[in-house]
Amino acid sequence: MRRQWGWWTAGAALILAVGFSAPVRGAENPATATNAADAASAQTEATKAQASAQQKEGQQTVETILRQQEDLLSGKQFSYDPGGRRDPFRSLLEESALRRKGPRPRGVSGMLVVELDLTGIVRDTTGGNIAVVMGTDNKGYFLHVGDEVYDGGVIAIDPAAGSVTFRQQVDDPRLIKPYRDVVKRLVPQGEEKGNE
Repeated sequence: MRRQWGWWTAGAALILAVGFSAPVRGAENPATATNAADAASAQTEATKAQASAQQKEGQQTVETILRQQEDLLSGKQFSYDPGGRRDPFRSLLEESALRRKGPRPRGVSGMLVVELDLTGIVRDTTGGNIAVVMGTDNKGYFLHVGDEVYDGGVIAIDPAAGSVTFRQQVDDPRLIKPYRDVVKRLVPQGEEKGNE
């Protein structure tokens, strides 16, 4: 029992010695304690300033969003966020042609191959053939072999078959050739058999 009492006494003395020595060490160097307190208060002030700046920025963002929503609801503004997607109302062929050549000129030279409708084929006085096409502006145009449209050109006019072949430039990485031949007919193939 005396042995246990001795261990308890030694442990208590050790705890008291450590407890009394800690404040004494801090009291020995008051400048260190002051510097630590100043650094802690400066860090707290910096954190508060940063939090205040973030709060102001957040409030401005919320106010901007609310103002935009009010404009949308009142009809003052229209917004479409594509989110990296293409516009679903624009032709894929037109977009590739615009990237390649720039803005479209007026007349048949500014029209795409898909926008032209073949309405007739006539013979020229010199013996050549002329394709008569209708454009998107509801005007008729005369095209010879070699004439250019916005995304291609005429390479053949066949009056016997009633067709005109356009060579259309395409930007499709899946194709081996950078072009495709598009044949426009006077009478669509499905209707030829019904008329006979």
